Amino acid sequence: MIRNIHTRDLGVPAGPFVDRIQELWPPAWGKQEFDRPLGVGADGGHGPIRYRCTSFTPGESITFAFREGDGTHTLSASGTVVRHELIGDFSLASRIRWALVIRWLHDACLEDLFDNFERAAGREPATPARWSPWVRLVRRVVVGLTNRQAQRNLA
Repeated sequence: MIRNIHTRDLGVPAGPFVDRIQELWPPAWGKQEFDRPLGVGADGGHGPIRYRCTSFTPGESITFAFREGDGTHTLSASGTVVRHELIGDFSLASRIRWALVIRWLHDACLEDLFDNFERAAGREPATPARWSPWVRLVRRVVVGLTNRQAQRNLA
């Protein structure tokens, strides 16, 4: 079982930021896109991560179920606090990938998103997110692999 939680006090009502997830999504992590307006049944994701919206209460919470594996991630608001919770019961191989690679990328992406929420709330984050050397290395390798694969497809 994997459980990963991020919270941030925005200093203003957090509800509207749930609804603005696509608008404030950090572009470095691939555009968050769906096959229809955000709501229950919308299929999409960002980059290679695919999910479907299973629950949406505007101004309160949105839940997505992963297409692969048995897991969800929920963005919710309570007062001035925004919270993201990922819960999953994944295969052993997926748990190993999570521990070595995905968790670090996920955490960096979420902190970038929460920084964008704070900026949209009218204040600069007290401690802006910084990617660790590991996150930078993994992103460099993944982008390199993606570029090489795209070049092969063009040949």
